[in-house]
Amino acid sequence: MSVMGSPGLPSSWLIKSDATAVYYSVPAEDLKNILTAELARESRLVWIFCTDESRTTEVFRLWYVIEEAERPEFIVLVVDTSHPESIASLYPVASYFERKIADEFGIRFEGSVDERRLLLHECYPEGFYPLRKTTKNGPVQTTEKTAPYEFRQVQGTAVYQVPVGPVHAGIIEPGHFRFSVIGETIVNLELRLGYLHRGIEKLAEGSDPFSGIRIAESISGDESAALACCYAMAIETIASIRIPDRAAALRVILLELERSYSLLSDLAGMVTDVAFSAAAARFLIIREELQRSCEMITGSRFLKGILTVGGLSRDIPDDLLMALKDTVIQSLVDLEEVFTWTLSVPSVIDRFSTTGVVREPLIDPLALSGPIARASGRACDVRADHPYGWYLAHPPCVIFKRDGDVLARFSVKGEEIRASLTLIKEMIPDIPKGPVHVTATIRDGFSLSALESPRGRTLFWIKVIDGKIDRFAVSTASFCNWLAIEHAVMGNIVPDFPVINKSLNLSYAGTDL
Repeated sequence: MSVMGSPGLPSSWLIKSDATAVYYSVPAEDLKNILTAELARESRLVWIFCTDESRTTEVFRLWYVIEEAERPEFIVLVVDTSHPESIASLYPVASYFERKIADEFGIRFEGSVDERRLLLHECYPEGFYPLRKTTKNGPVQTTEKTAPYEFRQVQGTAVYQVPVGPVHAGIIEPGHFRFSVIGETIVNLELRLGYLHRGIEKLAEGSDPFSGIRIAESISGDESAALACCYAMAIETIASIRIPDRAAALRVILLELERSYSLLSDLAGMVTDVAFSAAAARFLIIREELQRSCEMITGSRFLKGILTVGGLSRDIPDDLLMALKDTVIQSLVDLEEVFTWTLSVPSVIDRFSTTGVVREPLIDPLALSGPIARASGRACDVRADHPYGWYLAHPPCVIFKRDGDVLARFSVKGEEIRASLTLIKEMIPDIPKGPVHVTATIRDGFSLSALESPRGRTLFWIKVIDGKIDRFAVSTASFCNWLAIEHAVMGNIVPDFPVINKSLNLSYAGTDL
């Protein structure tokens, strides 16, 4: 007997279900057949993470998170095994997740197409697996590198390599880009991150679930509100609490503010890299006004400290909300002027159009999301596909383009800023009265949460045992979206790399957990 609406799985395999996900315990030997059937259902793999079950068993537990078309809940396939088989032949992005799990837990995937280290570089000692329960959090004694990292090689007498990074000219985290070029034309790019692995997931283990939100919001600075809210949603699901209506509405205000100022930075960066600094300055002025408003209403330019489990840590007075509305109205006027001006400049269009194309067929195999996917023809948005909170009753109109180039990403991001600011302007007069926080009693359990950050799909999975965090797993949109850049640069010239990179504007910190 199968479960109604399930991917044809026996009801005896059902572990639990909630508003976000349905969990099934799947025998390891059946996993590939089930995933093959899932592909036929227009599904895609969006995450694999692992838990150490050594307290109760001698195996690890792998959790495969599947997104099905037009289904609000995620399907989570749970497999107990110490000798898993790679599924990269079905879902290419799985190789990326499997390499991460191998570094964290020491698990080797049979049939893996790539067994190189991902997040723990060669200086980490052999046998060091940070997320095993037997590993205690603390300083790690690094070692001499035994062998250099083996980048992919493109053979040919006219091919040469151009290394960029990991140290960059700007004040940004390290990341290495290894180009293979013929003349100036890029024929291959391989990205390497992980230079600042911070041990965030290990740090959260044993923490109080209420204080864990401060860890979550510190993962990536310009996504603080999105990360904090996604974490809070996971804990609130475990606790079976519903936050007050005013808190739900104010959370949307904060999330859309963050989306607006983050994407304004993207627009400024793109036009900077094609030498249109006048427009960049205008975009950054709008961003500055919005961030000053953030500080006015929350005390933080990056919206830190205001979101908490159960709602908000404090209310935002109506007079400050009305002042925010005035700023938003002016920002909309200023944005329309500079955005229209920018798209009327022939040299900008010449540099943006047909540059850095991310093609739509890459979206599912690489689990791409956010403005990158929407600019490549896919109308996907967690707020609409897997609605949560206030969006359950007010799903957004999803903006998308089809060309997949820098111009499409610039246009999508500009229109999304306009939509976010318009939403804020329209919501403020109708914010409901009442409390902004409800007291939660945290019980043991686990939950998945999903949220649309400025960069795309953000996922948290939290497990609580004996009132403490036992597993804190997070996948930011950047983790998968970084894979897009290796395809976007193909056939372009090296001087176009900066604008392609900035049009994606992914987070190093959101990947180097």
